[in-house]
Amino acid sequence: MIRPALFADLATLTAGFTTRAFAEPTAEAVNGARQRLGNQFGFSDVASAGQVHGSNVAVVRRGGHIPAHDGLVTDQADLLLTVISADCALILLADAEAGILGACHSGWRGTVANVVQQTVDTMTTLGASAARMQAYVSPCIGAEAFEVGEDVAAAFDASVVVRRPEWPRPHVDLKAVLAEQLRAAGVPEARTELDEACTASDTARFYSYRAEGGTPGRLIGFLGRH
Repeated sequence: MIRPALFADLATLTAGFTTRAFAEPTAEAVNGARQRLGNQFGFSDVASAGQVHGSNVAVVRRGGHIPAHDGLVTDQADLLLTVISADCALILLADAEAGILGACHSGWRGTVANVVQQTVDTMTTLGASAARMQAYVSPCIGAEAFEVGEDVAAAFDASVVVRRPEWPRPHVDLKAVLAEQLRAAGVPEARTELDEACTASDTARFYSYRAEGGTPGRLIGFLGRH
């Protein structure tokens, strides 16, 4: 399990990203893994998102499953937010002073749709300030492994599309896009932690849909406060 260094000094905050050793290898078993996380960290209420690679963000104040949303935001204590991935990035956001938290799932489609901005905006409607937010970007597929077609590459700014003579197709630097989106949303770069790990190149630790040809396994990002 990875615990973001960014949140280490916030005693009331629980945040992390599971590795392959924690999350069960089937999508159906992820619900059990979420509950184990809640039990481990003392949260009786656990909220989850029914992710569809979009940009819808829900405000939640009690546990349960929210269909067709890729982001969750809360101003409630004792509620654990959870999002899942197997190559996509998970972003955990906290305005600790206001007690407002957000978590979202951002694959290439969610990134193009800027689910990060939507999550930050939803948090600010509850009284959070982007300038006070801290953001953690989880391990996800890295640029070396993220080969895409020209149609997908065209959806991104050329600055994050990587081309090399030895590569038959372009690659996209997903983490670079997310870092820029966080800055554009007002989250200070100094308050942002980008995990450098690549899920596709480290399948000993992580599940990777791309590297494993459609693995049913999922990794869980979680965030809550007491």
